[in-house]
Amino acid sequence: MSSALGDHLSWLFARQRFGVRPGLERVRALLVQLGNPQDNFRVVLIGGTNGKGSTAATLAAMLRADGVRVGLFTSPHLTRFTERFLVGGAELAEDIVEAALARVRPLAEETEATFFEIITALGVLLFAQAGVEVAVMEVGLGGRLDSTNALEPELSIITNVDLDHIEILGSTREAIAAEKAGILRAGKPAVTGVDMTLLPTLLERGADVWALGWHAGAQVQTRGWDGSDVAVSVPRHSVTIHTPLLGEHGARNAALAAVAAFRLGVSPEAIRQGAARTVWPGRLEGVAWRGGRVLLDGAHNPAGAHALADALRGLGVTQLPIVFGAAGDKDVGGVAAGLLPVASHVIVTRAVLSPRAADPASLVPLFPGVPVTVTDSPAQALEALAALDSPLALVCGSLYLIGEVRPLLLGEAGETRERWQ
Repeated sequence: MSSALGDHLSWLFARQRFGVRPGLERVRALLVQLGNPQDNFRVVLIGGTNGKGSTAATLAAMLRADGVRVGLFTSPHLTRFTERFLVGGAELAEDIVEAALARVRPLAEETEATFFEIITALGVLLFAQAGVEVAVMEVGLGGRLDSTNALEPELSIITNVDLDHIEILGSTREAIAAEKAGILRAGKPAVTGVDMTLLPTLLERGADVWALGWHAGAQVQTRGWDGSDVAVSVPRHSVTIHTPLLGEHGARNAALAAVAAFRLGVSPEAIRQGAARTVWPGRLEGVAWRGGRVLLDGAHNPAGAHALADALRGLGVTQLPIVFGAAGDKDVGGVAAGLLPVASHVIVTRAVLSPRAADPASLVPLFPGVPVTVTDSPAQALEALAALDSPLALVCGSLYLIGEVRPLLLGEAGETRERWQ
């Protein structure tokens, strides 16, 4: 990494200290000062409690297969900051990112923009400069007041709604659904996989919503470790796709992306090709290690943990050793409860670069009846895992933990800065 980019990133990461300040005024002011670069392309916003990233990655792959120049904005990154902004499926060169960040920095200081507001504006600027035709934007938190909602979407997607970030979004699914529905636009198309009991909350926004009732609008045939075949049928459209995403939740996300692609006019053949080519690291991703395989998954809330456990059982995995670390401000007990039935041994640890990480010792009581080993870092956790000599293991609980473990498994350089957004 160049020293110039490193300097700008040190400044940017320090702004995480300002925390989350919901609202659109600052990011709108920042975009105006940048010349409203978002006016140069079409926008898809993807919100939801879980599955936003994999749905976004799948939809972007489908659009690319249809010949569309696509920008994909996701967060957080696992290993490299430039993972957040993909154009045509590839990371942008560091000098391009550095020049854009250098332009954004003084304006961000003037508007007192937060970390994620700066990231959003930077992504929009990079996509405009790269000449993308469609930007697929993953919502960061909630929807109504998330900085990505300063853009005007041609299509909105809400994957699902469950309890997460309740201190900001509300303590009921209905309240959270109302916040996420803020990314919908009256008269504009939308796609959702929410529980049907929450659909009326979304319909209040006046958007043209297509709801994919799971197993009503899609039929799944699992291919085990090779993913799933999914037959998707919605008004006037049908297609059968193969997705490498594992688990029923992976198939559901791929189906949502297919429905969204139909609404954007993507051809059935491109939908099939894009689905099959989808790559989404850190989400039930298998990495070869020491003659076996380590599964990496960013499940960080109870719904995600239960979906992960169900996916493992669907793959024929009854129990396996788990490396677990989580942010202390999450429902860590709920996540642990979802994982406990499939845990043969738990190695608790922490993401050392995340100030939000829970003390590993505090996690021990969450796994009653299971052997637990306490470690202070991902490197120590992998040493403990190696001693168990298991052909299959799981690392989960936090995407920041995945971001530190993955490069250790692959022998790559990892992030070096404190991060929690």
